[in-house]
Amino acid sequence: MFMFSAGRRRFSDLSEREILALAISAEEDDGRIYDGYAERLEADYPATARIFREMAKEEDVHRRALIGEHERRFGPTIPLIRREHVADYVSRQPIWLVENLGLARIRAAAERMESDAARFYELAAKRSKDAGTRRMLGDLAATEREHGHRAEVLTGASLTDEARAEEDRTARRRQILTLVQPGLAGLMDGSVSTLAPIFATAFATRDPQTTLLVGLAAAVGAGISMGFTEAAHDDGKLSGRGSPVKRGLASGLMTALGGLGHALPYLISDFWTATMIAFVVVFLELWAIVWIQNRFMETPVLRATTQVVVGGALVLAAGILIGGG
Repeated sequence: MFMFSAGRRRFSDLSEREILALAISAEEDDGRIYDGYAERLEADYPATARIFREMAKEEDVHRRALIGEHERRFGPTIPLIRREHVADYVSRQPIWLVENLGLARIRAAAERMESDAARFYELAAKRSKDAGTRRMLGDLAATEREHGHRAEVLTGASLTDEARAEEDRTARRRQILTLVQPGLAGLMDGSVSTLAPIFATAFATRDPQTTLLVGLAAAVGAGISMGFTEAAHDDGKLSGRGSPVKRGLASGLMTALGGLGHALPYLISDFWTATMIAFVVVFLELWAIVWIQNRFMETPVLRATTQVVVGGALVLAAGILIGGG
């Protein structure tokens, strides 16, 4: 029988021969995925790469056992059937094709793969009427379930606390270079560079609506400019700073957010109420930047305060003087 999509079968409609063939192809695919992860992680995360090499070897052991069982029952010719040919079989999102895939996502994906494999073998064992096949599939399911997640088991055997800590530090550095650093630069630019035009307009016109429009234009324009600049000037391959798209989005969004913070109070129709709230927002923005610099960039508080708070105060004062004059 066929599902609504032509050519795709239900799992319940597969024969035992087709189930074994599906298991063989799934083990082959998973082994190649693990080898791909290992190759990708080799340079920066050698201990985790070694774990994935071991996992790929385990997949090959399972594959050979399944092929042997197929030969015993059905002969050497294995039907071609893959996950995508079965409508209700668990699908694999091709995250292994994603550039700059993070270490945490790779580990999580491996654990999901093992959980999916265990569930498949449990269902396949229930479908089998041959004692030998049922026993083998049940053993494979038990192996997966006994250890919870094979990735965690191999981590305990192959990834020492020291190695895992070093790899986590490397992953944190990557996150800082790809998201935190561009986002912080954007937040600083949006929070500081838009102070002068927004408050100059506010004190020149005393009109909240005009100030709001100028603030929105300045924030959105600065966000677009910073986002494109960050994405275009470095593809991340030589610098190791990661995906230019992620960096551009982080920089652009945080730039716009920094400018919008002290523009949105001018939704309030009363000029002085809106301005007082905007002053409070600016104060909070600048000290938030100081905290982020100290927390993620390990910048000393005094130096960060001098760079951000003093600099921001000077830009704010310039805008007020220009607008008020």
